[in-house]
Order: sequence, then C-alpha cells, then structure tokens
Amino acid sequence: MGVRINVSNFTDRQGQPHDRYVVVGTSGSGKTTVSANLAAEFGLEHIELDALHWLEDWTERPPKEFRVLVDRETREGRWVVDGNYSAARDIVWPRADAIVWLDLPFHVVMARVIKRTLGRILTGRTLWSGNQTSFRRAFLSRDSIILWAAQTWKRRRKSYARLLYESECDHLDIFRVRSASMGDVDVRRAAD
Repeated sequence: MGVRINVSNFTDRQGQPHDRYVVVGTSGSGKTTVSANLAAEFGLEHIELDALHWLEDWTERPPKEFRVLVDRETREGRWVVDGNYSAARDIVWPRADAIVWLDLPFHVVMARVIKRTLGRILTGRTLWSGNQTSFRRAFLSRDSIILWAAQTWKRRRKSYARLLYESECDHLDIFRVRSASMGDVDVRRAAD
C-alpha cells in the first residue's frame, strides 16, 4: 500500500480522529494511499471518487448520475473521501470535518505518477469498472495521466491555496502536507 502515515498528525484538538475526511491533491500525490491509511486506522469507510466517476472503457459517468452517487455515499456515516472532483465539492466539503491537502513538490508527484503508471501497465492491474492503463494511453495520448498531472499540478496548488482558506471552509480542520515523508504538516483548525 506504499508509505504508512502517522495518522496522529490528522486528528482534532483533543487527539481524536475526525468522522469525515476529504483527501485532495494532484494526481500522483498519494490520495488513495493516505485515504486507505486513514480509513484503516480510524475505522472509516473509504470512498474513492474515481470509482464513482469512471465507467467501462474510460467513459465518464454523466455529471447528474455522479452527483447522485456521491450524495448517497456521503450523506451518512463515517468516511474518508479521496478525489478532486469539483463537480461534487459542494456536496462533500460541507459534510466533512477535515481536509488533508497533499501539497507535495512537483518532482515528487511526477516521480510517483510515472512509477504508479508503469506499475499498472506492467501488472495489468484492473482499476475502476474494469479499466486498465495501457502504454499508449499513458505515454502517447492526450488523455495521459502523466500529462494530466504535469499540467494540473500548479493550477491545483493555486486553487487549493485559495479554496481551503475561504469562509466556506471555516468549519474544517485543514492539514496541508508538504513532504513525501508526510511529516511536514501545517494545520489550520476550524473556527470555534
């Protein structure tokens, strides 16, 4: 599963886990690994937005259907959601207690996304809805996840630096992770 994280870095003021986390960051930043760790350690349901979004043959689920699924999955319970889908942000973020923002350096993200992509190609790993990563799609296509990560890294960083510090997020504990070791965490606590 990759790096084990010190989940105590992501608790409330009293050192207790939150009930609902959102993990965001650009592709390759480690959202799924961190989310799976939080879910396992704190007994939370792990909800991957990619699993709700992608249909067979890398077809995107229609936005209305996607929003219905996200609403249903996050309406109740204790969970950790991983994903950046702005189409569902207005559903998920108001329901969350905390956001973990994986704001890792560009070189770390790119090394991870390339390694992950090559691993998926070599193993033939099946992803959501039976999709697989091919060499052609990963390296020779405009739909390349590697190209996507490179093109969106700076934009996501600027976007989250703005979004996470707006008043709509005052109810959230925000954990901004700046290192691959997961040890450099800036914390902004929810307004009392």
